[in-house]
Amino acid sequence: MKNNLADSYDKIAQWWHDNHNESSYGIKQIERAISYCKRRGTALDMGCGSGGRIIRKLLSEGFDVTGIDLSQNMINIARELHPGAKFYVADICTWMSNETYDFIAAWDSIFHLPGKDHRLVVSKLCGMLNPGGVLIYTLGDEEGEHESLWHGEKFFYGSIGIDENLKIIMESGCSCRHLELDQYPEKHVYIIAQKL
Repeated sequence: MKNNLADSYDKIAQWWHDNHNESSYGIKQIERAISYCKRRGTALDMGCGSGGRIIRKLLSEGFDVTGIDLSQNMINIARELHPGAKFYVADICTWMSNETYDFIAAWDSIFHLPGKDHRLVVSKLCGMLNPGGVLIYTLGDEEGEHESLWHGEKFFYGSIGIDENLKIIMESGCSCRHLELDQYPEKHVYIIAQKL
């Protein structure tokens, strides 16, 4: 599944970049999350795609930015666009680092994982936060898995729902600072959590 996801995003990487680089999608939510930060040192964009708006925002706020994505083609574009940031091609489930972060964004990335991997990934991201650090990520307001066809490519989606995500956050030493269904009636949710 993960290799298929990488292949699908590799195929649409240039289209994605051309149509999202100047977008403001998610920026007000990222700004809200940044407002909770106690420090603006290190930031991680997990599932960063081709970089663009979120990486630009983090850099403009003074963060030292690292981006991770499964798609080599996406990372190639991001490296060219943001030479001041570090980028790695990696699987969100298996990637490990000794680094800790003041801010982590996983915008529209975790929901591409099977439900069985959500607990692992959310708890890992919470564990990578510095004290007072902030995590923002998106999820679906439902439980289940499905595939959909988009730009001629298959994309997998999974969700374990709001209640289970809140439970994982609290068990991982974080507190929910904000939760919103931000595209109602679509079932798109974002959560801002902060390390205690």
